Amino acid sequence: MNAIILAAGEGKRLRPLTNDKPKSLVKLFGKTLLEWQVSLFQKCGIDDICVVTGYNSQLINYPGLDYIKNNNFMNTNMMESLFCASKKFKESTIVSYADIIFEEKILRALIGSDEDFSIIIDKNWKEYWELRFENPIKDAESLKIDNDGFITNIGKKVNAVDEIEGQYIGLMKFQNNAIDKIKSFYDRCKLTYERNNTNPLNPNLAFKNSYMTDFLQGLIDDNSKLKAVIIEGGWLELDSMDDYNLYTKPNSEKLISKFFDKND
Repeated sequence: MNAIILAAGEGKRLRPLTNDKPKSLVKLFGKTLLEWQVSLFQKCGIDDICVVTGYNSQLINYPGLDYIKNNNFMNTNMMESLFCASKKFKESTIVSYADIIFEEKILRALIGSDEDFSIIIDKNWKEYWELRFENPIKDAESLKIDNDGFITNIGKKVNAVDEIEGQYIGLMKFQNNAIDKIKSFYDRCKLTYERNNTNPLNPNLAFKNSYMTDFLQGLIDDNSKLKAVIIEGGWLELDSMDDYNLYTKPNSEKLISKFFDKND
């Protein structure tokens, strides 16, 4: 099993903290986001770790890791960063966004899933979103799960809470048959875009700007089964200065501990 950490973006919403360094090198609770993830992966027996870099890539030099640079990071999104590392796809590969930290129990749950596609979904999203956003619905995205626990809808803008059965946190695993499926599906979608100048994943975007959730929904529509691995808290996202100020303000520890145990 290996891990790919997607860390190419500029982190504009975290400025000025990211004026001179990537988001993954911002410190939270005494460690950089990258240190949080790498140490947990290694604790769980995953030493084969690749980081997809981009913005100020020369500053990311954590020892013992592999690095692949998304040279077009300023004009692409998460999906393209992932496929920069397609040669690193193995029999079982975990993919993580670089701007999250999560507890060991979450990683163990993901490792323990035997489905081809496993996606971490937080059912306790609403309380956490209400803490972070004045209007949680404005930032949240659609998520629907069928009776067998497979995702049917992900990543759309929503108008009501009942369209949301959880939130994708930016952590997933694919293995076995999924490896060939995602490669061939990506290639088919890219070819369609090149031939027709229409992005089959999101008609409002150029193919290279597709969101990861666009790609996941495309897989679902192409009859792939994406299993929701359900959690209730146990993670944090550092997406903006509002997040950073919330997590680091005086006397915030008790409040934040409801969602993430930094001593886990």
